[in-house]
Amino acid sequence: MIKLVGKQQAEFCDGQTRRSFLQAGVLGFGGLALPQLLQAREESGASAKKTSVIYIELTGGPTHFETYDPKPEAPAEYRGPFGVVKTNLPGIYFSELMKEQAKVADKLAIIRSIHHASSSHDTSSHLTQTGYYKIGRKGGKNSFPAIASTTAMFKGANRVGVPPYVSISRAMRNGRASFLGNAYDPFIASGDPNKEGFKVNNLDLLPELALERVNDRKGLLESLDSNRRLLDNTRTAESIGKFNGQAFDLLTGDRARNAFDISREDPKLRERYGRNTTGQSMLLARRLVEAGVSYVTVTVGSWDDHSKIADRMKSKGPVYDQGLAALISDLHERGLNKDVLVVAMGEFGRTPRINKSAGRDHWGRVMSVLMAGGNYRMGQIIGSSNSKGEVPHDNPYRPESVITMMYEHLGISPGATVTDHTGRPRFLLETRRPIKELIS
Repeated sequence: MIKLVGKQQAEFCDGQTRRSFLQAGVLGFGGLALPQLLQAREESGASAKKTSVIYIELTGGPTHFETYDPKPEAPAEYRGPFGVVKTNLPGIYFSELMKEQAKVADKLAIIRSIHHASSSHDTSSHLTQTGYYKIGRKGGKNSFPAIASTTAMFKGANRVGVPPYVSISRAMRNGRASFLGNAYDPFIASGDPNKEGFKVNNLDLLPELALERVNDRKGLLESLDSNRRLLDNTRTAESIGKFNGQAFDLLTGDRARNAFDISREDPKLRERYGRNTTGQSMLLARRLVEAGVSYVTVTVGSWDDHSKIADRMKSKGPVYDQGLAALISDLHERGLNKDVLVVAMGEFGRTPRINKSAGRDHWGRVMSVLMAGGNYRMGQIIGSSNSKGEVPHDNPYRPESVITMMYEHLGISPGATVTDHTGRPRFLLETRRPIKELIS
């Protein structure tokens, strides 16, 4: 998040202080003034594919029973309080709360057999965002970069004038750049896009800085002389110049500002997504990837329903269902479904047996994940859990497999390396097993 200032200093959301937008722009929006970055992008195998990801973070850990893996034949204390709805796929049912997504099941894939060994929010969230268990840290700070941040580093934005990585409303737990540096943390679009007059103020120049000063591109580039001395070839220098231009265009151009202006949307389409924070956040995510953002996160929840799960799911389930079904349909109608991959995932599932507080507790042993688009094979259920939803029954996969498919879609090799704070090279993913059903 950046505010552009004149002579006085300003503090950014990442805690850094900069005297001018130049340094922050170069560091924060796809252009790190170091040759190593450019070399890393080349060595990663990152392609020029104009692909993107919309990641729906179901924070808190959603129940698989009351979403995508109902168990109507299980005992009452397992199956829960809701019935099922038939999808448009033969013999496939979702929870009755997912009736809109049931109508577009042919456009999505549900993996019912994702599993891991943690029941901790922080540890599990770190695993699903990075592909690694968290080591030696507590709270929201990553010990390894999130896939969104590595995407910002290796791929950048799909178009000039927008940031590569945007988090709507707030940053995800464990959704930051870790040892890659604050440059690859998300641009946070704070506020509620459902509110009248929603505006992302981070894109505006502060009044004390005249626009004429910012438009002095010659002076802007001259101030990079010290960075250019680090460069040892013309090709690298030219690439750095391109990144500087991206930072400049972000703050002086209209592309990002227009993308965030959700009031430009047809009111009927806004109603279709749902006039609530969840629905409008998903609509804003579509606008951002359409404008060229490579990775957008939308946090929905909390789904941490240790008690009164029936009441809580009645409240949030249909809202989430409407918004996500509208997003999937909208992407197809605009011809974006092959270029945009939608992933909806929490950090774990919920316990099979309803507890004494009429809720479900943490359960990493099995969970369901939704994927839609990305030019993958849709209209299928991948894997299954056993009759009581306790563990995978067949085709078990881990969260790293979901991340593998996300990297593949983005054109980034999960076997590429980054250098951690100790100087040690680290693979983007150690475990890189693809989900074969999506590509067969």
